[in-house]
Amino acid sequence: MQVFHKSANSIAKVSIFAALLAVSGIIWAAYKLNAGSFTTRVGVARDQPVPFSHKHHVSDDGIDCRYCHTSVETSDFAGLPPTETCMSCHSQIWTNAELLEPVRESFRTGKSIEWTRVHDLPDFVYFNHSIHVNKGIGCSTCHGRVDTMPLMYQVNTLYMQWCIDCHRNPERNVRPRDQVFNPTYETPALNQDEIGPRLVAEYKIKDTRNLTDCATCHR
Repeated sequence: MQVFHKSANSIAKVSIFAALLAVSGIIWAAYKLNAGSFTTRVGVARDQPVPFSHKHHVSDDGIDCRYCHTSVETSDFAGLPPTETCMSCHSQIWTNAELLEPVRESFRTGKSIEWTRVHDLPDFVYFNHSIHVNKGIGCSTCHGRVDTMPLMYQVNTLYMQWCIDCHRNPERNVRPRDQVFNPTYETPALNQDEIGPRLVAEYKIKDTRNLTDCATCHR
């Protein structure tokens, strides 16, 4: 006596295939969600109390990164400029601009402007700006071409894999120290393979084993 219909084998095969397809779809969707701008915020400009334009200040006016980010060469934190820095110019230009009223109010009251942080690593990650800057890693390597950004946004995920890729091959991104703050610098297409290893040795950058050790970033 036949318990199952002849089509049972076909139905079972189709069901298994459909289940595998569904699981694969879920995994793919989770990966895309994790890597997409909804999660990483890559390419998404953040709302700020003042629509500060790096493009205008850096590209148009030629202001060096260090004029505002004063501690980037000596501290783990790049630093945010006090309102006095902004007012060193804006007490003379755009003095009545409505969009700069939060800056003037901050200057009058002494209350800091509450900027929205764009690049925000988890608390369990240790990152030191000064180490990277002094080892020849340029601002634009991590932050992108801020000189072209009317509003600031991330260009990299800041995920662990992204950091590890650089720590495994620092010679691909290291540049001469006098070019660290040049946002338009591009690694030479033809001779980076020669320049990179030389600078890694000159700047005494640690070997891959040390750079990828867990304790380097998780302390």
